[in-house]
Amino acid sequence: MKIIVVSDTHGSYRNLRKVVQMHKNADLVVHCGDSRDELEHIKTDFPSMKIIAVKGNCDFDTAMPIVELFTVDGVRFMATHGHIYNVKYGLYDIERAAEERGAQVVLYGHTHIAMDVVRDGIRFFNPGSLGYNESFGVIEVKNGEVLSNIANLK
Repeated sequence: MKIIVVSDTHGSYRNLRKVVQMHKNADLVVHCGDSRDELEHIKTDFPSMKIIAVKGNCDFDTAMPIVELFTVDGVRFMATHGHIYNVKYGLYDIERAAEERGAQVVLYGHTHIAMDVVRDGIRFFNPGSLGYNESFGVIEVKNGEVLSNIANLK
């Protein structure tokens, strides 16, 4: 299963559309927050694309969840923006939250800095900022194995 991970688009619909267009064969798009109105446009332009989105500190839609849990091919994912876990100051709080939820992969944003690291058996994956740094992530899950890559539109 192919998952496109984006975060912090901050109104850059052009960049989000470009990434989704490039990866139309993806099974899922996960937006880790700070999406403004571009998510609604993507849902209209790509109605068959499955999208999971969480609320960032700049999102004012109260219907969006702060944390979303889902499982792909036996791998448990946790998606969040990260601001409530103080990710700008380190991974301690988000790591505790992931452990409590049994997450094996944590997708988050907020820092605008791309990162892909495994700590204590949990993968922490931040695609950076699609709006500012034009970075995004591609994750493939095959037979319970997670392959990840940070990409850039530049």
